[in-house]
Amino acid sequence: MNQGVEWSVHVLLSLAWLDDDEPVSTASLAASYELPVAYLNKQLQALVRAGLLRSLPGARGGFVLARRPEDITLMDVVAAIEGRELAFQCTEIRQHGMGQEAPQSAFRRKCAVDSAMQHAELQWRKALAAKTIADIRAEADSHAPSAARLARKAYGRA
Repeated sequence: MNQGVEWSVHVLLSLAWLDDDEPVSTASLAASYELPVAYLNKQLQALVRAGLLRSLPGARGGFVLARRPEDITLMDVVAAIEGRELAFQCTEIRQHGMGQEAPQSAFRRKCAVDSAMQHAELQWRKALAAKTIADIRAEADSHAPSAARLARKAYGRA
């Protein structure tokens, strides 16, 4: 999983802490985490395409949440940044090399490796779909009660 997922979750969390519809610029979001503006902007645009953020144009424009934090799951973020394709792709290597001499009947059942990997990925996706930005906010607030205040201050919402 690339860094864009981590960055995106942090941006969504920061915007959730603001509790308003005032946009935050890409430059401000990048500066608050010391991230490269151009690369972060690519992630933000992916979040817009996925319907997680809204982009507001103009000199005072920027990004705001498109949904309530309760309605944005970690799976939504992963899908927006990484895509919806399964992480594991079975290429049936069991039918090559030492398996090429086996009869086709040996391959009627689904590959055990593929089954195990698909099962694990399904569990991972379910876990991500069950956790929202609101859940992350609640957990972060319990560990670092001043985080929301710091975010509001960083974006001029003191």
